[in-house]
Amino acid sequence: MSHQPRSVRGFTLVELLVVIAIIGVLVGLLLPAVQAAREAARRMSCSNNFKQIGLAVHNYHSAYNNLPVHASGTYAVGGRDPWDVNPGREISSNKRLSFLVGLTPFLEQQALWAQISNPLAINSNGSAKSPPWQAMGPHPDRVQYPPWATEVKTLRCPSDPGTGLPSLGRTNYAACMGDSAVYSRDSYLDVDEVASGAVLPYASDTAHANASGSAQRGMFVNGRAIKFRDTLDGLSNTIMCGEITTDLGDNDNRTTVPTNVGGHASPNEKNQCRLDPSYAEPYIDPERPSFWISAGLTKNATWGRGYRWHDYMPPYSQMTTVLGPNKQLCSEGRDHRDVVTPPSSRHQGGVHVLMGDGAVRFVTDSIEAGNKNAPQVANRAGSPAPGSQSPFGLWGSLGSRAAREVISGDF
Repeated sequence: MSHQPRSVRGFTLVELLVVIAIIGVLVGLLLPAVQAAREAARRMSCSNNFKQIGLAVHNYHSAYNNLPVHASGTYAVGGRDPWDVNPGREISSNKRLSFLVGLTPFLEQQALWAQISNPLAINSNGSAKSPPWQAMGPHPDRVQYPPWATEVKTLRCPSDPGTGLPSLGRTNYAACMGDSAVYSRDSYLDVDEVASGAVLPYASDTAHANASGSAQRGMFVNGRAIKFRDTLDGLSNTIMCGEITTDLGDNDNRTTVPTNVGGHASPNEKNQCRLDPSYAEPYIDPERPSFWISAGLTKNATWGRGYRWHDYMPPYSQMTTVLGPNKQLCSEGRDHRDVVTPPSSRHQGGVHVLMGDGAVRFVTDSIEAGNKNAPQVANRAGSPAPGSQSPFGLWGSLGSRAAREVISGDF
């Protein structure tokens, strides 16, 4: 009895290659969808963080009958203005604290608030501090002070990869100062004279208050306790905060602050920031228009966007509705003076904004923003008079709290 040999069936090399190719094509098709789904999840998480901040602001207002003050804290008598180097940097926060510091206990950060609001006898490296840091902390650039080096998860958008030095604790959410960047560095009152016991009205203090009142048209005003009732245009029509992307040290023109053409630039030049190629040293890289050109770019590496959640200065925790979302930063003469600070994000096509009523909206980059070269409202010569309607269209109108502008329809 004879047995016939069985034939063993298997895949040929060609068949295996065809299957591998098909799997490769399917993976190639699926990966973008997976990445898009992940970004959608990150964007939703970012929006939820903003909702938490909005709820915290409303709870704060319910408790204290005003918004948390932007540009607050302690001040060393005999020191200097907040934008200068305070001789008492170890003993005073120099009126440099952002609105986010006051929000910490309303963001489930009671332990962090307890460290800030009480004397603290340790350094960031765990060593003892004697004498201890005073309540409300030192100057915001002190990396040795543990709270200033703390990353607060609620203040970070998951889509933003920024981390580590030279920043301290980063933030992706900033206070809206309105549709003008003029005097954005200046406080409502001159802290030198207030600290030394000057009696109001005092000439310089009056000048500070008038300058601030003319240009800081948003829901936050440096050094001033704003109330919801001050938003005459309606909370649902006014941006309270905006999303910002933090600096990665790559000359991104949304996160790196160059200086303009010196001194007090003309009102419309604040917005341009030497974008015109006719300048002897234009700033935009012609081969990479989303980045500044490195050659000849004057900047300070420590003024990166969003680098300090606790610092009120424009690059760190302010935004304006002058230029549209995801447009370039621009400064008048210095990297921290009169800085045009559009909101920005790592999301595709727009940014989140937090409205005064607590609603979170996604504003596209294409929102109508008027004349980008128009002078900003201020009490300076050549600028629209205080109280004028915004020259920056719908976008500018959303930033001003009391210009009596009517917002019709959705945006």
